[in-house]
Amino acid sequence: MLKGIPPLLTPELLKIMMEMGHDDALVLCDANFTVHSLAAGKPVVHLPGTSMVQVVVAITALLPLASDVPHPAAFMAVSGQPDSYRSALQREVMAALTPEMQPGQSAERVERYAFYDLARAAYAYVLTGELQPFGNFILRKGVIGENLRP
Repeated sequence: MLKGIPPLLTPELLKIMMEMGHDDALVLCDANFTVHSLAAGKPVVHLPGTSMVQVVVAITALLPLASDVPHPAAFMAVSGQPDSYRSALQREVMAALTPEMQPGQSAERVERYAFYDLARAAYAYVLTGELQPFGNFILRKGVIGENLRP
C-alpha cells in the first residue's frame, strides 16, 4: 500500500495508467461487456466485486481527464431509449465525473455499436463487477504539467 492511492487501484492498473499518453482511452466495462473479444490482446484489468462508481472515483483521483476536447468521457447509450435518457448508474457516474471536467465539457452519449468501435481503439480496459447493463464508459487521459511559457 502507498499513501494517497485508492486501494482499489491494483499495481497492474496503476502501471497502465502511468504508461498511457495524452488522449489515450481507458474503457471501463460493466460485467456484461464483451471485453476480451474487443480488447484483441490489449491489457484488461479485472476488478471483480467493484461498482462502476467506485472505479470511476478511484481512477479519476489519479488520472487527469483530457482538457482540450469537448468530451473527455463517453458512455454507452441505453438501447431503445430517447437521446436524453440516462440510467441511474449513468447519472451517478456523471456526478462523479463532472468535477473532473473543465467548464463546458461533458460526457458524450454514444450508441451501443459505435461505442464498441470506439472501445476497440482504446489503450486498455477495466472489467468491473458492475451488474447494471449499459454501464460502460470511456475516459480520455489528459496531461499534467505547467502552463506553456511565453
